[in-house]
Amino acid sequence: MGGAYDIEPVTPADYRRRAERRLPRFLFDYIDGGANDEITLAANVADFRRIVLRQRVMRDVSQIDTATTIAGEEIAMPLVLAPIGMGGMMAQRGERQAVRAANGANVPFTLSTVAICDLAEVRAAASKPFWFQLYMMRDRGVVKELLDRAAAAGCTTLAFTVDLAITGMRHRDLRNGALSQSVAAKAVRAWEIARHPAWTLDVALRGKPHGFGNLADRVPDPTRLEAFTAWVAKEFDASVTWKDIEWLRAQWKGKLFIKGVLEADDARAAASVGADGLIVSNHGGRQLDSVASTVSKLPDVAAAVGERLEVLVDGGVRSGVDVMKALALGARGVMIGRPWIWALAAGGEAGVARLLATMKQELRVAMALTGVTKIGEIDRGLIDRAPGA
Repeated sequence: MGGAYDIEPVTPADYRRRAERRLPRFLFDYIDGGANDEITLAANVADFRRIVLRQRVMRDVSQIDTATTIAGEEIAMPLVLAPIGMGGMMAQRGERQAVRAANGANVPFTLSTVAICDLAEVRAAASKPFWFQLYMMRDRGVVKELLDRAAAAGCTTLAFTVDLAITGMRHRDLRNGALSQSVAAKAVRAWEIARHPAWTLDVALRGKPHGFGNLADRVPDPTRLEAFTAWVAKEFDASVTWKDIEWLRAQWKGKLFIKGVLEADDARAAASVGADGLIVSNHGGRQLDSVASTVSKLPDVAAAVGERLEVLVDGGVRSGVDVMKALALGARGVMIGRPWIWALAAGGEAGVARLLATMKQELRVAMALTGVTKIGEIDRGLIDRAPGA
């Protein structure tokens, strides 16, 4: 399980512990927490753990190939770095470090609309095309501008998030004072910054500027979460329907993935408006608490649209073994969020690179010991038991 005397972090849990020590509390809670009582956040992880694989022996597994294709890209394993808002507050110019690690591992990186580093900065750091994540804002002119900038930066795939019509209730941010400008809350945040000198030097001082790069002229200081939350409530469009996705499809010429789908009928709707893929997601348990885990919803969604759309899943993936489980249940690949941002906060680019190398090796071992040698050979027959089965 790991502990205080670990020489080197290995698992996401190891990186999480180091990130917790390194980051001011309000920033750690922002990336670590979920909505309300965090029931869905816990279920995302727990339901992956309840899936039981079948061990297969006496196969020739001397040559294991984890490579696959997602969104037309040949990649080293079926894994994509999910968009994380405010990544550059967790490590110095964090998105720039993360895209380099992803490029080195030959997996896609997805830049958030509300990243600290903007599209141009990430493009300058990248050696391969990357993905861009978009929220729909009331001002379609702003949306069109972002799409044009993403295309100019060479982004190949757009992940459009549909489960943030309204911001979820994230109680950790309330408890720790991150959403308050009271004297007490400001004092607590100042104390948290003061007692984390390594972060203060590396990020707060050397990591400037701290604005939301892609929206620097529109969004308030990201160190003030309460102002950012108010801006989201004002500017994000809660009236968006599938008709708006048709407009988006007409604007964006690259691959389009819809992120935030849990139900089969919504998946069919995504297919009907011209999406190329979708991401089975509950926003990492950060939006509506008490919805089902993503992996429990994956089989129904994959059965409904898997022949028409590329289906990815995020939420709860903590190992290469989990990647194997997701593929066996119908996913084309997975997205990881918290694991890579914990690794970034704990160890920068090198931390993310080590995490990805470990997950790739875990996937190789899982494939070998279930008797498959190629990603295309992974199917439902490798599952012994799954939640709801």
